Amino acid sequence: MIAIIGDFMIDHYLWGKSDRISPEAPVPVVEIINEEDRLGGAGNVVNNLLALGANVLVSGVLGKNSDRLLKLLKDKNIDTSGMFIDNSRETIIKSRVIASHQQVIRYDKETKNPISEEYEEKILNYLKKHIDKIEIILLSDYEKGVLTKSLTQKIIKLSNRYNKKLIIDPKKDFSKYKNACMIKPNKKELSLATGIEINSEDDLKKAGWKLKKELNLKYLLVTLSEEGMALFSDEYIKIPTIAREVYDVTGAVDTVLATLGYYLSKSDDLVEAMHFANAAAAVVVGKLGSATVSLEEIREFERRIDNSVDYKIVDFEKIEKIANDLKAQNKKIVFTNGCFDILHLGHVKYLQKAKALGDKLIVGVNSNDSVKRLKGESRPVNDEYDRAYLLASLEVVDYVVIFEEDTPYELIKSVKPDILVKGKDYEGKKVVGSDIAKEVRLIDFVEGKSTTSIIKRMKGEGEN
Repeated sequence: MIAIIGDFMIDHYLWGKSDRISPEAPVPVVEIINEEDRLGGAGNVVNNLLALGANVLVSGVLGKNSDRLLKLLKDKNIDTSGMFIDNSRETIIKSRVIASHQQVIRYDKETKNPISEEYEEKILNYLKKHIDKIEIILLSDYEKGVLTKSLTQKIIKLSNRYNKKLIIDPKKDFSKYKNACMIKPNKKELSLATGIEINSEDDLKKAGWKLKKELNLKYLLVTLSEEGMALFSDEYIKIPTIAREVYDVTGAVDTVLATLGYYLSKSDDLVEAMHFANAAAAVVVGKLGSATVSLEEIREFERRIDNSVDYKIVDFEKIEKIANDLKAQNKKIVFTNGCFDILHLGHVKYLQKAKALGDKLIVGVNSNDSVKRLKGESRPVNDEYDRAYLLASLEVVDYVVIFEEDTPYELIKSVKPDILVKGKDYEGKKVVGSDIAKEVRLIDFVEGKSTTSIIKRMKGEGEN
């Protein structure tokens, strides 16, 4: 079991659209279409742990209007007996207005005052009560008053006494983390804590070793954004970032804390835990809002990094799930298909134009048997996997699916693309799948570039 103690809050999202400026002030007018409450702060750490399949124990202090947050926890079958209500405080709510995939404004309702000694003892006693079944403790400090210096020190002493791993996501007052097992600041926080301006790796090492010694930490893990992560233990270890697409960094620090905790609850391998958390962060920054990441997504991302080409070649079942995930992220899916028997300049330029129409390009490729039925017994020249692999090697192609039928209709039904692309030779003809796609676009081919002409030249039947 993984215990999460800290500042729990509500991430309140207001989704809408904006197509005009207010006549009262130079600000956009957002028409709200949907509202959603999500667990935020320490609650987002919980979300990430649940997505990984972990058992969690939670404790914190809420204020007035706590019902909304308690309901979010109870809806996830989480025991709320460790959540204590202090009606002199506010339950923290962070509201974000999002229009056309962009955050327009955020406004917060919160209490930052330190909790009283009474509530410190309630949290500590709750933790003591369950300490035997706890494998690791995570402190999510948003500096909203729950993790006081007194309480933090008591939890550190408790974890050390019972030999429990402890990871802290820290904020400004680093003195309260003295003697902790591990803290996880970012580079800016490390710089502020040590007074060392970090402009180089040497600066980073100097600041890291200084803080580790001053606080008597067993481990110090520094997140470095686009530069990766650095671990200070008995030695210095740095790993690079692997994020490919950054869509939203909201909650990424919570994902790192959760995935580190999850991995270290099952293993003592800190380096592997770093790689695991790094992959999780790379996945989550490609999603909108305080998102989570599953074990499957992390493993798939790791496989993709290991073999980015083969990863792009997927089957029917997988492409349907991928397409649904992309739509949930409001990505515009473009689909096209063909034999692509001998990949040439015409194909590449065609695919480049197709990709420019949206966010993700999915390409359907006729199987060997399908090509034979369409083109004759002498075709294909290249095997289906070879053709799929070459397409997947192109940067503009995101996924490739081999289909057995004469037409890609069933594949298009699975993908349900926003835009269906074919060549201009389909002008005036019915395009298979046009009843499914939101839009059909016809693209010009490069003059004189075709597989047939290449084969004729190879046979000496065409112009040299």
